[in-house]
Amino acid sequence: MSDTLQQYDAVIASCKEIFIKKTQDYGTSWRVLRPISIVDQILIKALRIRSIQEKGAQLIADNIADEFRGIINYCVIGLIQLSRDTEAIEELPAAQVEKWYDARVKETQSLMQAKNHDYGEAWRRLSQESFVDLILMKLLRMRQILANDGKTLISEGMDANYQDIINYAVFALIMRETTEKQSP
Repeated sequence: MSDTLQQYDAVIASCKEIFIKKTQDYGTSWRVLRPISIVDQILIKALRIRSIQEKGAQLIADNIADEFRGIINYCVIGLIQLSRDTEAIEELPAAQVEKWYDARVKETQSLMQAKNHDYGEAWRRLSQESFVDLILMKLLRMRQILANDGKTLISEGMDANYQDIINYAVFALIMRETTEKQSP
């Protein structure tokens, strides 16, 4: 499990670095995004990964790992937006956004640790295709939750789905990096 935590932290550090730099470039322009728009941005990235997996080739330079990092960062945006008044589209200070980023990731990592305890790191046996399919399934569930005005009868809400997607994307990146290190 200690390897997993170190690998998880390394993936998140790379995602956070991108997030902070983009915040410096663009500010918090993402504050205008409504819940469905965030879900759709993640959906676009997941569908692109699936398309590349199925075709075995890509024409745009952004690689699959970059798309998984984008998925993670959009999920963190989604978690932040859930806790904020989305009607107030304000520019947020970068230092505050960084604190919120860290808090959402910490909560998500705690969930991962609890699930890893119970499932015994079963994710290490999954394929890259499965991670993408699981992310797509979660996104379709989230679209249905939004169509139901955010209400569920028995199921987890938007926040739990964002957290699961973050963890799937982190796992996919860990597995990619592990595979790349093992290749000659």
